[in-house]
Amino acid sequence: MDKTVASALNAVADIPDGASLAVGGFGLCGVPTVLIEALLKQGATDLHTVSNNCGVDGAGLGVLLEAGRIRRTIGSYVGENREFARRYLGGELELELCPQGTLAERLRAGGAGIPAFYTPAGVGTLVADGGLPWRYHPDGAVAVASPAKEVREFDGQEYVLERGIVTDFALVRAARGDRHGNLSYDASARNFNPLCAMAGRVTIAEVEELVDPGELDPEHIDTPGVFVQRIALVGAAGKEIERLTTRPRPSEAGGGVM
Repeated sequence: MDKTVASALNAVADIPDGASLAVGGFGLCGVPTVLIEALLKQGATDLHTVSNNCGVDGAGLGVLLEAGRIRRTIGSYVGENREFARRYLGGELELELCPQGTLAERLRAGGAGIPAFYTPAGVGTLVADGGLPWRYHPDGAVAVASPAKEVREFDGQEYVLERGIVTDFALVRAARGDRHGNLSYDASARNFNPLCAMAGRVTIAEVEELVDPGELDPEHIDTPGVFVQRIALVGAAGKEIERLTTRPRPSEAGGGVM
């Protein structure tokens, strides 16, 4: 089955208002930037996103956030996104903070058909006991707080029950993909992408290189095509550097090459 679509805009055309989205990436590495920009143009709003972080100011999921298109998000940290912090503290955005490893497993579990699991992460904290601010009132008072979760003891150690995550759609980015939807990621760009691909009921992948079925080495397929419903070729578009760090060349620093 050929799962390719003509463009990123075509790929996200049917995402409705209020949809939930699992979005791959870590910082700006491996982020499906082209699909996110297409969704910005498409106009869907009141979105519920699940991603390690919500992009940065002006990039990644940050562009949907700045446009006021995200209502709620689940993530492991705010990072350096000033608009994210402003909207959350100002009562414009609901945020469910989740330990990073727990978030990864919640996505994997949802994709594997596991409704819930026990983990020691968060036991004895507000993660398990409840009370984490999910949404603030504009005056700074807590409007919605996290509920307490079930805690159970196994072999003398306490564990908290966490729910698996399944979303309406998933947006991921891969280095290579074939027309059947099999995906291969490069190095650290793998990050949350395979997990998000599993969690989406409809998974949409943007790929830098598109090949015919059989051209990918089976040993290098990270996401099997059974998890992917649509695939769009984007080339190198959308690859950004989150923080550029350089050092002066020897000649600029007053030295020379010996």
